[in-house]
Amino acid sequence: MNNQSMQNGRERQLAVQCWLRLARVYQQIDSDSAQRFRSHKLSTAQFDVLVQIGSHAGITQQELAESLLVTKGNISQLIGRMERDGLVARRHEGRRNCLELTAAGRSLYDAVVPEQEAAIDTIFDPLQPDERRILLDLLRRIDRSRRR
Repeated sequence: MNNQSMQNGRERQLAVQCWLRLARVYQQIDSDSAQRFRSHKLSTAQFDVLVQIGSHAGITQQELAESLLVTKGNISQLIGRMERDGLVARRHEGRRNCLELTAAGRSLYDAVVPEQEAAIDTIFDPLQPDERRILLDLLRRIDRSRRR
């Protein structure tokens, strides 16, 4: 085996180790988050909808679908359930359905979002702010390269 092949093999092993570590950290965060959301009677998808609508009042269903990267059918079901639960309201503006949080939805948003942010901040405690920025930049670079 030549030096180039050995180097490629080591780089490949390092890439696999990065992937495994990233997957393990993601699974831990996802599991902890899902448990926290369940305590508020939310699924992860519902939390995402709550955050998007809470952060962008008047967002349309189409804009929401694009930001969540799920199908329109899934969005309709999610919104329908959250509407039945009294968390979201649809407002018709011409041919568009604009979405807003109800008072109950806003109250839930105000409780669960800071709680989630604090939990995520705690997970990243081992990293200094400059290390967090570096990690974010590296993850963005990988994310962007996969979308080409």
